[in-house]
Amino acid sequence: MAALLYGASAGWTQTQVAGSELRHEVSEDADTSLSAQSFSSSFAPETALSGTDTTGEGAAGARLEPEERKPAALKLPDSNERYYYKHRTELSLETGALWINTPFVFDVFVGGDYKHNPLHYTLVPIFPAVRWTPGRVSGPGPLRGNTELTASFSLTVIARGPETAYGAFDLGFRRNFIQRNWKVVPYFDGWLGMGFINAAGPHGNPLAQGQDFTFTVGMGTGLRYQFNDRYGASLAGNYMHVSNLYLSEPQYIDNGINVVGATVTVYQAVGTP
Repeated sequence: MAALLYGASAGWTQTQVAGSELRHEVSEDADTSLSAQSFSSSFAPETALSGTDTTGEGAAGARLEPEERKPAALKLPDSNERYYYKHRTELSLETGALWINTPFVFDVFVGGDYKHNPLHYTLVPIFPAVRWTPGRVSGPGPLRGNTELTASFSLTVIARGPETAYGAFDLGFRRNFIQRNWKVVPYFDGWLGMGFINAAGPHGNPLAQGQDFTFTVGMGTGLRYQFNDRYGASLAGNYMHVSNLYLSEPQYIDNGINVVGATVTVYQAVGTP
């Protein structure tokens, strides 16, 4: 009986020791797991949060600002885009009267003294022309506009003067100064040409033109108004010069013609935009 009690007591003691050792192992495992989690969490903000910073602070401590998006530029409507567009082709007819006689405006470049020719002229130009616009409306501020190229076979009636008519082929340009939605468009133009006049100098008039073959240069400024997509008109002040570039000298004096006046032009567009 004593032996039996002794064996039971020894077994219970071993069971207590085994349980105590098991609890000790579990406690050590738990402490190890908590230490690992604590170690991992101590480094997590610098690793995992470096790409997803919810506080607005970057890896180097700099504040990350949200990306700014610029609003798209608004294109303001412009009614003139109906009339002044790339590759617009027009037919035009210009006429008027040039009766104010002046010196040659470019005398300073040819050594002249801006002296008047005592023989006065009045010219009535008739300029049928083809106009073509190579580009779109562009340019800064008051220079915004487009450029036209022109070609014309012109006839000028000489209403006052010893000659009677002058025919020429002319090439020119025009710069339209186009502001948004303006109904009236200002412009500047110029042209060069060559042609024939029935010169009176070789026929006894020393103040007339020295030979038939002559050159012409002109320029002007005006205002244009479009009635609709196809038709328009303009009013301009123009200067016109005719001379033979001293080719008739010394036999006949190259007197030249220099006149200023007003002209009216009508336009018709050809084709569609």
